[in-house]
Amino acid sequence: MSATTIAVGGEQPYDVLVGRDLLGALPGLLPGAAQVAVLYAPPLKDYASRVVDALDGALPVEVPDAEAGKTIEVAARCWETLGAAGFTRSDAVVGVGGGAVTDLAGFVAACWLRGVRVVHLPTSLLGMVDAAVGGKTGVNTGAGKNLVGAFHPPAGVLCDLSTLDTLPDVDLIAGLAEVVKCGFIADPAILDVIERDWTAGLPELVERAVRVKARVVAEDLRESGLREILNYGHTLGHAIEKHQGYRWRHGHAVSVGLVFAAALGRHSGRLDAGTADRHRSILTRLGLPVGYPTQAWPALHATMRVDKKARGATLRFVVLDGLARPGILTAPPDELLEAAYAEVAT
Repeated sequence: MSATTIAVGGEQPYDVLVGRDLLGALPGLLPGAAQVAVLYAPPLKDYASRVVDALDGALPVEVPDAEAGKTIEVAARCWETLGAAGFTRSDAVVGVGGGAVTDLAGFVAACWLRGVRVVHLPTSLLGMVDAAVGGKTGVNTGAGKNLVGAFHPPAGVLCDLSTLDTLPDVDLIAGLAEVVKCGFIADPAILDVIERDWTAGLPELVERAVRVKARVVAEDLRESGLREILNYGHTLGHAIEKHQGYRWRHGHAVSVGLVFAAALGRHSGRLDAGTADRHRSILTRLGLPVGYPTQAWPALHATMRVDKKARGATLRFVVLDGLARPGILTAPPDELLEAAYAEVAT
């Protein structure tokens, strides 16, 4: 096993391991756990069985795939399973799969007995660079995405790059939207790697994106300030996901949201045209969507008003004041929002 270890600081520090064939490190992350529940979605059944074996016969718990698993009803079924098995505070949960599964596993662990340990094994690029790192857990409701959740840092994260070998190209590329985001808000070298040859540079991209998130969440676990920058492109992105009934991939929605946020920064006089245009150029090069229907704007505008960054009736957006210089735009007038949306409208 060869891995790079990235430390995530804060009140409850933990390590993120990035490498290949990392299951041998898993038992050491859960000392003293008599029982471990392994939450996984059906497409990951074979890999989950290897996780169960690595833990000497953990309890496998199958949950619905993707966003269909991120509901309070699924979480409740998981809690009933833990209760029937007699899980105590010294026991633990492991999440195996994409970001939806790790979000669910973290939420289940955060609420069971008011908090038991959780370890994440993200098997998608999106999960590795975003969902599994940082301690944000949650489920979706009719009101929107991730509006119900808890901050619950994991005991560790294993980013096993070998799981990306069989990830469908559409999902791999969708995950790159979050990597692009990290490049624009904090680490421009990421953008250079993508423009040069992202396939050859994938291990470096994962490590760089994880380091960006690790630095931010170590300073601001509960999203009271700095951590908001990780939502760059997400205000419109989450609204698109809700508008689509969560049928769109998260990365696809964020990609459109990034182009919108760049346009918002440019129209507000805060971001230069070259950096704004680079958003569309990179995302288009990757084959990610950069547009959304014109007629959807009223519904998207209404949905954004219940975004987690909103304060009362005041909309707030993460924008750039330059490359790797994120800031907050508060209460932009409707005509500014409409001008920015016109640049993604199709």
